[in-house]
Amino acid sequence: MKKEREQQTAKRCLITISIPVYNEEDNIKLLLDRLCRLAEKELQYEFEFLFTDNASTDRTFELIAEQAANDKRIRVLRFSRNFGFQKSILTNYRNARGDAAVQIDADLQDPPELISEFLRKWEEGYKVVYGVRRRRKESAFLAFSRKLYYSLIDNITSYPVPRNAGDFRLVDKLILNELLSVREQTPYLRGIIASLGYAQIGIPYDRDQRKAGESKFNLLQLIEFGLDGITAQSVRPLRLMTIFGFVVSILSMLAGIYYLSASLFYYEKLPGGFTTIVLLIIFLIGLNAFLLGLIGEYVGRIFNNTRGLPLVYISERIEPTDGNGNLQEGARE
Repeated sequence: MKKEREQQTAKRCLITISIPVYNEEDNIKLLLDRLCRLAEKELQYEFEFLFTDNASTDRTFELIAEQAANDKRIRVLRFSRNFGFQKSILTNYRNARGDAAVQIDADLQDPPELISEFLRKWEEGYKVVYGVRRRRKESAFLAFSRKLYYSLIDNITSYPVPRNAGDFRLVDKLILNELLSVREQTPYLRGIIASLGYAQIGIPYDRDQRKAGESKFNLLQLIEFGLDGITAQSVRPLRLMTIFGFVVSILSMLAGIYYLSASLFYYEKLPGGFTTIVLLIIFLIGLNAFLLGLIGEYVGRIFNNTRGLPLVYISERIEPTDGNGNLQEGARE
């Protein structure tokens, strides 16, 4: 009987819970308590809790290390500096040992209990299961901006990117293996995973308020993230720039013909035109600045991706060991 139980345990699939953290000392204990209760409920699976710490300046790393001393399921990768949220998630995925990985934030806005529903859909054969935010507490302006942004993403990509979905998702081992080859210095993981084309499904849920601490995303960072999403998804904006520039050139040529004709045939009735000229100059200056900035975004991505730098630098690791102090099988060195 004991041998049968050991065989059943050996056959259990491993699920990696991927948790990027930055200054989340007030949420670590709460999160781990709920994840442990999830693991107790899902006895048919083994779990590991993999934290990627973006060089937190509070006691986040120390608290996780204390928990790891008593729980061999906990692994930690601490970065030498803050490399950003998306790189933290990607590094986590690339170090996951599980047959599937579930990314969840430490702020508990996304309920860990929903992971059970993710697993049920994964058992049905879906390779990507993501949470769809049915309701979230934010301003009307921000909600409208998000809706407009996702509409833009849909229009510039040749594959569907889930709407109202963040990074709270389960991805299969097949996806994790594909992500090992990603060398983007500014990755947009929602788009990368969607572009792979594997079967995916969304599960709606209501997003809670942050339990403790403050959001790490301000308005400027949201804008930067949005730009990364647009430039990472498609080169269609560059093509639209070409078309737009062509249209503006045609309109400018027609305007030039009009003013030239007016000066030849209606010279005495022709208004001074000072306002028209000023408006055209301002419009063209603004247009050039926008187009050059967009080109610069693409050039910047090319520059960053050709420098050959590592995705992140890991300064400290906490990995499970056996009784002799050796890394357990499957743990990466």
